[in-house]
Amino acid sequence: MGSQCVPASRAEQAACLVSHDTFPYTSIMSNPRTIALLNQKGGVGKTTSTVNLGAAIAQLDKRVCLIDLDPQAHLTLHLGLDPDALDNPGQCSVYDLLVDDEITAADALTPARENLFVIGAEVDLAGAETELAAHPDRQRILRRKFASVADRFDVVLIDCPPSLGLLTLNALSLAREVIVPMQAHFLALQGVSKLLETVGLVGRSVNPEICVSGIVLCMHEGQTTLAREIVADLETFFEQAQQQEVPWRNCRVLKPAVRRNIKLAEAPSFGQTIFDYEPWCPGANDYRKLAQQVLGMNTPAEGAASHTVDERVPEIVTISTPEGTPGTILGSTTPTEVTGRASEESDSKHGASHVSKTSNHGDS
Repeated sequence: MGSQCVPASRAEQAACLVSHDTFPYTSIMSNPRTIALLNQKGGVGKTTSTVNLGAAIAQLDKRVCLIDLDPQAHLTLHLGLDPDALDNPGQCSVYDLLVDDEITAADALTPARENLFVIGAEVDLAGAETELAAHPDRQRILRRKFASVADRFDVVLIDCPPSLGLLTLNALSLAREVIVPMQAHFLALQGVSKLLETVGLVGRSVNPEICVSGIVLCMHEGQTTLAREIVADLETFFEQAQQQEVPWRNCRVLKPAVRRNIKLAEAPSFGQTIFDYEPWCPGANDYRKLAQQVLGMNTPAEGAASHTVDERVPEIVTISTPEGTPGTILGSTTPTEVTGRASEESDSKHGASHVSKTSNHGDS
């Protein structure tokens, strides 16, 4: 660990947990599963999923690194760390890692739990995009710096900010996979086609290895008609995408969906993962099973062909509400029509909504 940035006590703790003398790394470990959890819409479960999926994987005896790229620093808080303390002399955050050439990834690593490490965020991260505007390789700083510690981990999870700016581009340049946490709501689906388009652009320019490997349904209410229809629509879309050379051709809706559970909302206020706070609640059980599925998935090298991105943008679905106000969500690449009902509340007030897919190739 770097002596400039890390106090001796923390350095000794981290060195004990992460050093090559402690764990016999193999050549397999030199290429960890590196996954960005991304959705430009806020409040859909990105941070909750990053923390608890990472904690669940760590409990499966895998070494996990979590990277907090959100200036709100919610992942850092969720793990019981103080973002303000990272701004003190002798402390390092992902902000320092990005803007200071002398700071290494090892300097910024903080042990959080057994097998679980974090590169935390602080409020100053909000100014990083401005400070790095003139940097010649600003989109790849995180990738270049993290390379020095990549072989210490089996899995790396990146909590992206709810935007598609420079911080997110750094995440996508490092990651080989994208997992999209989302709710099964029509409005939550609006930006998915734009997100997929962005991943496609990154695949063409910054990181040809990137692919979208999964959708995680958060705060899920599977008993509603709305949720069932949206899940079916997503599965149809990704099934059709398997025939195209696009970065999401191997994407699937991951199972199980994470059920709405108040314990998941309570845990961050105590600085705990769900496994610290209520280890056998429904939310904890869902993330355990989800971790097993993520680890069992093919890696991009095994399952995803290199992609020359199809220039077509995902189709847009236009929702005709009873009031006649259209909305847009992700649709299939083949113009079709499906009939769907709105949420249970909308059903009781308005009856079924009509959903028709158009051939418009613009942004959602």
